[in-house]
Amino acid sequence: MMSLPRFSRALLTPLLISVLIGLGSPLSQAQTRRPVPRTADYILAVVNQELVTANELELRLVQVREEARRTGNRLPPDDELRKQLLDALIDERVQITYARETGIRVDDAELERAVGNVAAQNQLTATQLRDRLRAEGIDYTRFRNNVRDQIMMERSREREVQARIKITDGEIDDYLAKQRGDAANTQFNIAQVLVVVPEGASDAVVAEREAVAQAALARIQAGGSFEAEAKALSGDANKDKGGEIGLRPAARLPEIFVNVVRNLTPGQVSPTLLRSGAGFHILKVIERRDAGDLTVTQTRARHILIRPTQQVTQQAASRRLLEFKRQIESGAKSFESLAREHSEDGSGPQGGDLGWVAPGAFVPEFEEAMNGLKINGISEPVVSRFGVHLIQVVGRREVQVDVKQQREQARAALREQKYEEVHTDWLRELRARAYIEMREPPQ
Repeated sequence: MMSLPRFSRALLTPLLISVLIGLGSPLSQAQTRRPVPRTADYILAVVNQELVTANELELRLVQVREEARRTGNRLPPDDELRKQLLDALIDERVQITYARETGIRVDDAELERAVGNVAAQNQLTATQLRDRLRAEGIDYTRFRNNVRDQIMMERSREREVQARIKITDGEIDDYLAKQRGDAANTQFNIAQVLVVVPEGASDAVVAEREAVAQAALARIQAGGSFEAEAKALSGDANKDKGGEIGLRPAARLPEIFVNVVRNLTPGQVSPTLLRSGAGFHILKVIERRDAGDLTVTQTRARHILIRPTQQVTQQAASRRLLEFKRQIESGAKSFESLAREHSEDGSGPQGGDLGWVAPGAFVPEFEEAMNGLKINGISEPVVSRFGVHLIQVVGRREVQVDVKQQREQARAALREQKYEEVHTDWLRELRARAYIEMREPPQ
């Protein structure tokens, strides 16, 4: 069986790319839409030596509106949406300039893998991707530069934020003792809407952000979609998942969250806003369960791997795997037989079986696709540095972990618990050191 080692750097997720370039609807729909309108451009902000322009903001606005139209999500008022998107663009410029200043680079091979992954996940060839972008009114060179910038920002965040997170053996001991001392420790899967309040904000700005959050809470309480509000308003990293953070023990949640959600049942929303150093929060309980000993979810998967060559392009490999998927879903062939016949991985003779694996066993793009599948579900073609994969999940199970694994799991949980706070502090420091000049639109 081939072992897929983890990348030290995360690649762009298809969802992030789809938001970035507007790839969310079927190609046939995209071809009927008008290109993004262009107006006389002007500068909205200067960030260090980078510019944020009006056309750039308008392009981002069109993409967000299109995504909202496709998914049925509700957007905030236009002025509020523009403020949020402009602030996000400034944050991106701050991070990009810092990444460049600290020597972070993305070589052409890595960029091509990321772009190829976008094409494959959207079932497109490289040529079709170019055509699709042109139909959307998006310059291909700008798209590639955006992909490069996103990878640089992710790499910078991983390096700088992770380096600031320190976990001591004592903290691990305390974490494990707390877990063992509460045999009925409750785990929560919650979602949040976070309306961010900038550090050092004036009373007027705080009041305005509170009003935005209060209006969102009122819409939710009146029957509106929590997920839509999170996607439209939230300033946290999980906004594109409707604010859902995943199942976590109470010990890995902020205490102010636990004090509220412990009194809620699945489906219920916090009755009032929560105020933290980051801003105003609205919480929803998605799931809660009792947990005793520490466990880990193992997944059993199989895959078919085709390695691109000079004769077989990445796009040709993707098309071939899509045909395999069609044959499997129609019942004409089994996954195992196709893996034995065609997979170029060492697991091929075993029908592509990769065995039972714990989280972190595979490279991020493979694991992300695998984790998104239901039992017996089959992925779209997934591009990694090993080639192009077709993945099927055949089982999941919860298993107890040994002492060493418990400590590793505790360390990971503590790092995750600290990550958001450290990342927020780091970004605030970058903004405080950056030269940011806001420009008024021409009259």
